[in-house]
Amino acid sequence: MAAETVSHAVEAAHHGGVDAVIRFWMEAGATGRWFAKDKGFDRGFRERFLDLHMEVAERRHDGWMETPDGALALLILTDQFPRNAFRGTGHMYATDPLARHYAGQALDAGHMERVEPDLRLFFCLPFAHSEGMADQEISVALNSRLGEPWLVHAEGHRDIIRRFGRFPHRNPMLGRETTREEETFLRDGGFQG
Repeated sequence: MAAETVSHAVEAAHHGGVDAVIRFWMEAGATGRWFAKDKGFDRGFRERFLDLHMEVAERRHDGWMETPDGALALLILTDQFPRNAFRGTGHMYATDPLARHYAGQALDAGHMERVEPDLRLFFCLPFAHSEGMADQEISVALNSRLGEPWLVHAEGHRDIIRRFGRFPHRNPMLGRETTREEETFLRDGGFQG
């Protein structure tokens, strides 16, 4: 009986984290903050979910993958959270491989189709954020199911990787040298992240 009580307590804690992340993210979307650069929002996101992000990065909540909402929360915490909480630093990309791992599992489980249409994009973005061409092709295929405006963005990301093999705007944060061609691309208004 005691083990069963502990199991229910753990399950409730996990679902509480999942629900809190999704509720926060849906509210952010409703106020146009998903892709805005807003220091106040970034700070609030970081303060509220930093500990949970670190737990997910330590693989302490892999069990969330069993449900569509749990998978979505894992993706938000490994792909979106770092882009806000660590904006302008190399740590923005630290959990990208884990996000792609979770995204692959979620797709295999059919979770993307089981969340609200507005949230399906977040199953695609870990592939769009990759500097690997194979991941970019997955991104374009997934975003083609979502349609516009997401497909054109996915194609743009893929085209940058096809051209440069990486996202040039990340070079300073990752300590990489920027080529002349990349400098010209960025100077002429190419994708800045």
